[in-house]
Amino acid sequence: MTREEAYEKLNEVFRDVFDDEDITVNDATQAKDVDGWDSLEHINLIVAIEEMFDIKFSMGQTTSMKNVGEMVDEILKKVEA
Repeated sequence: MTREEAYEKLNEVFRDVFDDEDITVNDATQAKDVDGWDSLEHINLIVAIEEMFDIKFSMGQTTSMKNVGEMVDEILKKVEA
């Protein structure tokens, strides 16, 4: 899977979780950049990402990712493992 393919799927997940068809995320996107991305929605987002990519994040990973770019790095590592 390429980084671009990961972003295509991630944008779908973000649009669904936050019910906003205009969301487009990139490497620098952080929670503060997305309306409604609080701790509860973070959990919903992680679950939706895990389902979309058929992966599992550890608790440490879910809390240590600082932006979407780091999230994509972890997704790609897991998908290609």
